[in-house]
Amino acid sequence: MKSRHSTGFTLVEIMIVVVIIGMLAALAIPGFQKIRSSSQDKAVLSNARQLAAAVDQYMMEYGKSTVSLSRLVGITNYVKNLDTVAQEHYPDMYTAGVPITVTGVGSARTITYGL
Repeated sequence: MKSRHSTGFTLVEIMIVVVIIGMLAALAIPGFQKIRSSSQDKAVLSNARQLAAAVDQYMMEYGKSTVSLSRLVGITNYVKNLDTVAQEHYPDMYTAGVPITVTGVGSARTITYGL
């Protein structure tokens, strides 16, 4: 009498593997989101530092205590291009000695750079 031996996977085995992969993905997603938020914050902070340096340079050159964003960013200005990475919003006006507050980072966070 010959026994029939199957070399394939059963439906139950495949379902168990799919469930295990789903559980691993569910554990990994929050970690990836945290890393993404952290990298966005670092990029926004870098932009704020560039703007702060541009504000200082502008104020030293022109002796004014306030300056608009349009005077700082542009192909012929101090910051050539200000790339947004998380739908953030930069202030339109900058004043000497006042920290730069960037709002709407990732649609929820606020980052302040300065004093």
